[in-house]
Amino acid sequence: MTNIQNMKAKKIIIFLTGFTLFFSATIAHAQSSETNSQSELEAESIVKVGDIAPDFTVNMLDGSSFKLSDKKGKVVLLNFWATWCGPCMQEFNEIPEKIIKRFEGKADFVFIPVSREETFETVQKKMNQLKEDGIVFPVALDPDKKVYDSYAKSFIPRNYLIDRGGKIVHATIGFNQTDFEGLINRIAELLN
Repeated sequence: MTNIQNMKAKKIIIFLTGFTLFFSATIAHAQSSETNSQSELEAESIVKVGDIAPDFTVNMLDGSSFKLSDKKGKVVLLNFWATWCGPCMQEFNEIPEKIIKRFEGKADFVFIPVSREETFETVQKKMNQLKEDGIVFPVALDPDKKVYDSYAKSFIPRNYLIDRGGKIVHATIGFNQTDFEGLINRIAELLN
Protein backbone atom coordinates (compact mmCIF):
# COMPACT_ATOMS: atom_id res chain seq x y z
CA MET A 1 0.00 0.00 0.00
CA THR A 2 1.27 3.44 -0.82
CA ASN A 3 1.29 6.30 1.67
CA ILE A 4 -1.64 7.93 -0.15
CA GLN A 5 -3.66 4.72 0.07
CA ASN A 6 -2.72 4.39 3.75
CA MET A 7 -3.86 7.95 4.46
CA LYS A 8 -7.14 7.40 2.60
CA ALA A 9 -7.75 4.17 4.51
CA LYS A 10 -7.04 5.92 7.85
CA LYS A 11 -9.41 8.76 6.94
CA ILE A 12 -12.14 6.27 6.05
CA ILE A 13 -11.63 4.39 9.33
CA ILE A 14 -11.66 7.64 11.32
CA PHE A 15 -14.80 8.78 9.48
CA LEU A 16 -16.58 5.47 10.04
CA THR A 17 -15.57 5.37 13.71
CA GLY A 18 -16.81 8.94 14.21
CA PHE A 19 -20.03 8.22 12.35
CA THR A 20 -20.63 5.07 14.44
CA LEU A 21 -20.02 6.95 17.68
CA PHE A 22 -22.28 9.82 16.59
CA PHE A 23 -25.04 7.43 15.48
CA SER A 24 -24.82 5.45 18.76
CA ALA A 25 -24.98 8.64 20.83
CA THR A 26 -27.95 9.89 18.80
CA ILE A 27 -29.87 6.66 19.39
CA ALA A 28 -29.07 6.71 23.11
CA HIS A 29 -30.19 10.34 23.34
CA ALA A 30 -33.42 9.61 21.45
CA GLN A 31 -34.22 6.68 23.73
CA SER A 32 -33.45 8.81 26.78
CA SER A 33 -35.54 11.69 25.41
CA GLU A 34 -38.44 9.35 24.68
CA THR A 35 -38.38 8.10 28.27
CA ASN A 36 -38.08 11.66 29.57
CA SER A 37 -40.87 12.86 27.27
CA GLN A 38 -43.17 10.08 28.44
CA SER A 39 -42.37 10.99 32.06
CA GLU A 40 -43.02 14.67 31.33
CA LEU A 41 -46.31 13.82 29.63
CA GLU A 42 -47.40 11.69 32.58
CA ALA A 43 -46.44 14.52 34.92
CA GLU A 44 -48.77 16.78 32.90
CA SER A 45 -51.72 14.44 33.50
CA ILE A 46 -54.02 15.06 36.46
CA VAL A 47 -56.04 11.85 36.06
CA LYS A 48 -54.50 8.58 35.03
CA VAL A 49 -55.55 5.06 34.11
CA GLY A 50 -57.32 3.54 37.11
CA ASP A 51 -58.80 6.84 38.32
CA ILE A 52 -62.50 7.63 38.27
CA ALA A 53 -63.15 10.16 35.50
CA PRO A 54 -64.11 13.56 36.91
CA ASP A 55 -67.70 14.42 36.11
CA PHE A 56 -68.44 17.43 33.91
CA THR A 57 -71.15 19.09 31.90
CA VAL A 58 -70.43 20.80 28.59
CA ASN A 59 -72.44 22.56 25.93
CA MET A 60 -72.48 20.93 22.53
CA LEU A 61 -72.01 22.88 19.31
CA ASP A 62 -75.64 22.10 18.40
CA GLY A 63 -76.91 23.79 21.60
CA SER A 64 -77.61 20.62 23.61
CA SER A 65 -75.62 19.66 26.70
CA PHE A 66 -73.62 16.60 27.70
CA LYS A 67 -73.08 15.38 31.27
CA LEU A 68 -70.58 12.56 31.75
CA SER A 69 -72.33 11.03 34.76
CA ASP A 70 -75.48 10.62 32.63
CA LYS A 71 -73.49 8.14 30.51
CA LYS A 72 -72.73 5.73 33.36
CA GLY A 73 -73.22 2.19 32.06
CA LYS A 74 -71.76 3.15 28.68
CA VAL A 75 -68.22 3.08 27.31
CA VAL A 76 -67.13 6.70 26.74
CA LEU A 77 -64.25 7.97 24.63
CA LEU A 78 -63.40 11.49 25.82
CA ASN A 79 -61.20 13.39 23.39
CA PHE A 80 -59.63 16.81 24.04
CA TRP A 81 -58.66 18.76 20.92
CA ALA A 82 -58.31 22.21 19.37
CA THR A 83 -58.85 23.59 15.87
CA TRP A 84 -55.22 24.78 15.56
CA CYS A 85 -53.72 21.42 16.62
CA GLY A 86 -52.19 19.48 13.69
CA PRO A 87 -52.07 16.10 15.47
CA CYS A 88 -55.71 16.63 16.54
CA MET A 89 -56.68 17.08 12.90
CA GLN A 90 -54.71 13.96 11.92
CA GLU A 91 -56.68 12.05 14.53
CA PHE A 92 -59.98 13.61 13.38
CA ASN A 93 -59.27 12.34 9.85
CA GLU A 94 -59.10 8.78 11.23
CA ILE A 95 -62.09 8.95 13.59
CA PRO A 96 -65.04 8.78 11.14
CA GLU A 97 -63.89 5.53 9.51
CA LYS A 98 -62.08 3.82 12.36
CA ILE A 99 -64.26 4.79 15.33
CA ILE A 100 -67.62 6.31 14.30
CA LYS A 101 -68.35 3.84 11.51
CA ARG A 102 -66.82 0.83 13.27
CA PHE A 103 -68.87 1.29 16.47
CA GLU A 104 -71.98 2.67 14.78
CA GLY A 105 -75.12 1.13 16.21
CA LYS A 106 -73.45 0.30 19.53
CA ALA A 107 -75.86 2.07 21.89
CA ASP A 108 -73.45 1.55 24.77
CA PHE A 109 -70.62 3.56 23.14
CA VAL A 110 -70.29 7.36 23.30
CA PHE A 111 -67.66 9.51 21.61
CA ILE A 112 -67.34 13.02 23.08
CA PRO A 113 -64.72 15.32 21.52
CA VAL A 114 -64.25 18.45 23.65
CA SER A 115 -62.70 21.54 22.08
CA ARG A 116 -60.28 23.11 24.54
CA GLU A 117 -60.27 26.88 25.12
CA GLU A 118 -61.93 28.00 21.89
CA THR A 119 -64.98 30.05 20.99
CA PHE A 120 -68.19 28.71 19.53
CA GLU A 121 -67.47 30.60 16.29
CA THR A 122 -63.98 29.15 15.89
CA VAL A 123 -65.16 25.58 16.48
CA GLN A 124 -68.21 26.02 14.25
CA LYS A 125 -66.03 27.31 11.39
CA LYS A 126 -63.60 24.37 11.72
CA MET A 127 -66.39 21.78 11.88
CA ASN A 128 -67.96 23.30 8.75
CA GLN A 129 -64.61 22.96 6.97
CA LEU A 130 -64.18 19.38 8.19
CA LYS A 131 -67.71 18.53 7.05
CA GLU A 132 -66.57 19.17 3.46
CA ASP A 133 -64.05 16.33 3.96
CA GLY A 134 -66.68 13.99 5.39
CA ILE A 135 -65.63 14.53 9.00
CA VAL A 136 -68.92 14.89 10.82
CA PHE A 137 -69.69 14.20 14.48
CA PRO A 138 -71.04 16.20 17.44
CA VAL A 139 -68.48 18.24 19.37
CA ALA A 140 -68.51 19.90 22.77
CA LEU A 141 -67.09 23.23 23.91
CA ASP A 142 -64.81 23.92 26.86
CA PRO A 143 -64.09 27.63 26.22
CA ASP A 144 -62.68 28.39 29.67
CA LYS A 145 -60.73 25.09 29.86
CA LYS A 146 -62.39 24.06 33.14
CA VAL A 147 -63.10 20.50 32.02
CA TYR A 148 -59.65 20.06 30.50
CA ASP A 149 -58.00 21.43 33.65
CA SER A 150 -59.70 18.72 35.72
CA TYR A 151 -58.02 16.08 33.54
CA ALA A 152 -54.63 17.49 32.49
CA LYS A 153 -52.21 20.38 32.65
CA SER A 154 -51.08 20.42 29.00
CA PHE A 155 -50.78 18.54 25.69
CA ILE A 156 -53.44 17.64 23.14
CA PRO A 157 -54.85 15.60 21.59
CA ARG A 158 -55.67 13.55 24.65
CA ASN A 159 -58.00 10.58 24.80
CA TYR A 160 -59.46 9.02 27.91
CA LEU A 161 -61.37 5.76 27.53
CA ILE A 162 -63.87 5.43 30.35
CA ASP A 163 -65.51 2.10 31.21
CA ARG A 164 -69.14 1.48 32.14
CA GLY A 165 -68.35 2.14 35.80
CA GLY A 166 -66.79 5.55 35.16
CA LYS A 167 -63.16 4.44 35.52
CA ILE A 168 -60.43 5.51 33.08
CA VAL A 169 -59.09 2.30 31.56
CA HIS A 170 -56.93 3.64 28.72
CA ALA A 171 -55.35 7.00 27.90
CA THR A 172 -53.35 8.41 24.99
CA ILE A 173 -51.49 11.66 24.47
CA GLY A 174 -50.63 13.05 21.05
CA PHE A 175 -51.31 11.14 17.87
CA ASN A 176 -49.51 8.20 16.39
CA GLN A 177 -50.99 5.30 14.47
CA THR A 178 -49.85 2.60 16.92
CA ASP A 179 -51.44 4.27 19.96
CA PHE A 180 -54.57 5.05 17.96
CA GLU A 181 -54.96 1.41 16.88
CA GLY A 182 -54.41 0.35 20.50
CA LEU A 183 -57.19 2.71 21.58
CA ILE A 184 -59.57 1.27 18.97
CA ASN A 185 -58.77 -2.28 20.07
CA ARG A 186 -59.39 -1.35 23.70
CA ILE A 187 -62.81 0.14 22.81
CA ALA A 188 -63.70 -3.09 20.99
CA GLU A 189 -62.64 -5.16 24.03
CA LEU A 190 -64.84 -3.11 26.36
CA LEU A 191 -67.84 -3.38 24.06
CA ASN A 192 -67.59 -7.18 23.71
